[in-house]
Amino acid sequence: MRQISIIVAILSAGTVLGSFVAAPVGDIFGRRRSLIGSVGVFSFGVVFQVCAHNIALLLVGRFFAGVGVGIVSVLVPLYQSEMAPKWVRGTLVCAYQLSITIGLLLASAVNILTYRIVGAAAYRIPMGLQLTWACVLSLGLLVLPETPRYLIKRGQKEAAALSLSRLRRLDITHPALVEELAEIEANHEYELALGPDTYKDMLQQLTGVNFIMYYGTTFFEGAHVSNPFQISLIVQVINTVSTIPGLLVVESWGRRKLLIVGAIGMAVCQLLIASFTTVVGGTMPATASKILVIFVAIYIFFFAASWGPVTWVVTSEIYPLKVRAKSMSFSTASNWLLNFGIAYGTPYLVENGTGYANLGARVFFVWGAFCIVAVVFVWCMVYETSKISLEQIDEIFQQMRDFGFSDSGVQPQPLEPQQPLAHHQQQPPQPQSQPQPPLQPQQQQQQQQPQHRQDQKSASQPPPSSQHRDFETIRTSSTMTAHSDTAASGTSSAQDDKILAQMGHVDFSY
Repeated sequence: MRQISIIVAILSAGTVLGSFVAAPVGDIFGRRRSLIGSVGVFSFGVVFQVCAHNIALLLVGRFFAGVGVGIVSVLVPLYQSEMAPKWVRGTLVCAYQLSITIGLLLASAVNILTYRIVGAAAYRIPMGLQLTWACVLSLGLLVLPETPRYLIKRGQKEAAALSLSRLRRLDITHPALVEELAEIEANHEYELALGPDTYKDMLQQLTGVNFIMYYGTTFFEGAHVSNPFQISLIVQVINTVSTIPGLLVVESWGRRKLLIVGAIGMAVCQLLIASFTTVVGGTMPATASKILVIFVAIYIFFFAASWGPVTWVVTSEIYPLKVRAKSMSFSTASNWLLNFGIAYGTPYLVENGTGYANLGARVFFVWGAFCIVAVVFVWCMVYETSKISLEQIDEIFQQMRDFGFSDSGVQPQPLEPQQPLAHHQQQPPQPQSQPQPPLQPQQQQQQQQPQHRQDQKSASQPPPSSQHRDFETIRTSSTMTAHSDTAASGTSSAQDDKILAQMGHVDFSY
């Protein structure tokens, strides 16, 4: 049992290291090139696993493969969120989790086909097939461009415009593309003005899903379920198919509501599983085993439709651009660290004997309690971020800080009231009036009548207050500022036109 624990958990240990490495690598070399390099590290580990003739070499290969998986798990959601339009960003990032579930399903099917093989081919065939998906990911990255937000962060505005033009399939001078690029650049400049970037979803693992994914076959066998490998395959099918509803409703329902509903559903199922198995006892009849499998399937449905994909969406959206890679590396590293703890420690919680907790299915009490904690956490700490751009999400969190608390957690002090602008503004000089030609008697009479009515109206109204005069002064100053901004905008547009003219007749359309 100890060898099984370390073989399963060593991959998660590598992913923790890979998650921490992903931030500096992704910021220095770019999201795209770092992903290609991580696929190379993963392939290096797979080669070690296939060639392994003892457990030590197998552990080395799984560790290096874990490093590659850790980097990919940070940079793929980051890449997707930075290049996707806001109206499909959540669905696209959820597709990352759908790909994971498809891989788990195929792995389970391959295990059923190969576990009866006698000899080293029983493990070398499943491990060697991992190289297939590494090649698919590498070929896709060779076609796709670097994310425009990373290029803006590196000061490469022209390259960012070209990248955004390819991703949106719009000409580089299209108004919508120019507006989106200007928003990205302005938000990044604002973030830089706040100070330098520093290092400042583990609940997904504490829902207990990896107990089923890693040790589902052993758990079903211990629960006296017939054909545990087939039941594990069915669970993987449910895990894959149930991810699709999450993709469909993540934009309409929103991230927050979907996470809360999913956590409540998982908590109910897990507490029922633990209570049911505690009442039935160790000698579980066939009917009780079927009921257990049904509740496990419902629990997997709630996870796959909510916490499986949506946690990747939230962690890829909520961080500012200048610290997005670093923050995602920490959140993903915490995810994989708990993954390692669950993979290594769960057998000691479930099995019986000296040094084991002998919880059995009662371990679902632990997972159910953490699901309840997850409901409270999402209700109190997670804001809705669907259907808005990443820059608008940054503004939301900035407003929350301004209206609530500062970075240190202390409520900010109110600003002192400013002096009226009327005392500091100078009235613009009035042009001298030109002498008018003498009026005819009829014209003079027509002008005296409206002037007489205005004099009567002025006499009936009180004199303007000082606040009114201040408001007029402010309005005059705002008008002058608007004229100044318009002139500056015109100068900037002229400079942009000059740059485009220097670039020549180039077709930037994709």
